[in-house]
Amino acid sequence: RVAAGRPAYPRKVTVTASGELDPTAAFWHHGTEGQRPLVYTTDAGAEKLTVSAELAEVVVLGPDLDFGALLDDLGGRGIERLMVEGGSRIHTAFLSAGLADELHLAIGPTLVGDPRAPRFLGPATFPGGSTRRMRLLDISRIGDIALLRYRPKESS
Repeated sequence: RVAAGRPAYPRKVTVTASGELDPTAAFWHHGTEGQRPLVYTTDAGAEKLTVSAELAEVVVLGPDLDFGALLDDLGGRGIERLMVEGGSRIHTAFLSAGLADELHLAIGPTLVGDPRAPRFLGPATFPGGSTRRMRLLDISRIGDIALLRYRPKESS
């Protein structure tokens, strides 16, 4: 990254509707050299935010988390690639809105039988309907994990 004229670390971005973020978490203090992380939140979340302006730059998206607006803002900042990590809520939001260009699934040999275990996606209406298939781009092996790369939508 540095040889290409970019910062050593990509810019960190986090999303919170509630504003409940731990200002002592390592996220704010490691891998941020020269650039504060971006925090995207709602109007209500901004009122409760406990992270100072020294630690992060805050972007308020309005009454709800609008991921299209978030991506537009990132694009305006020159950020062209985003890796989305999180739980079923954020994955469902990006995929149901048709905002993901690629999906990387890491399949590991852990069996989870607990019915309360988190799911990758929640209920939603996805582009193309319930019978639309994604296109497999690649399969890689990382130890005992299979990494599957899919294209959820066709490139424009």
